[in-house]
Amino acid sequence: MTEAQSVRLDMWLWSARLMPTRSAATTACRAGHVRRNGAPTKAAQRVVVGDELRLRSPGRERIYVITRILTTRVGYPIARAAYEDHSPEPPPQLAAAPPRREPGTGRPTKRERRALDRLRGRDEDQRR
Repeated sequence: MTEAQSVRLDMWLWSARLMPTRSAATTACRAGHVRRNGAPTKAAQRVVVGDELRLRSPGRERIYVITRILTTRVGYPIARAAYEDHSPEPPPQLAAAPPRREPGTGRPTKRERRALDRLRGRDEDQRR
């Protein structure tokens, strides 16, 4: 059995379980969230062993070095062995206390409830 020397970037990201679908990998490449060896890349570009991939996600950049080419989706232990993770530790998140009403003030009015929802980061569509 011959092992592939290179594979499409979107296929490798999906196979290594770094992206849930190939289309999500393609979309991330189009949006400029994926860099190969420091340069923006397209989903159809070929990756080889030794390439460095930088994936940007909200509030964090993940850095991976490819150690093995995958052509099909495999289980997590095998996929994890296909790359080295050089990502820095995520910044610690400060736990903010949720907004509270004073005890004994009764139920909030509609206006107060909407203000509390805005503080909590909820919008009306999420409650339904």
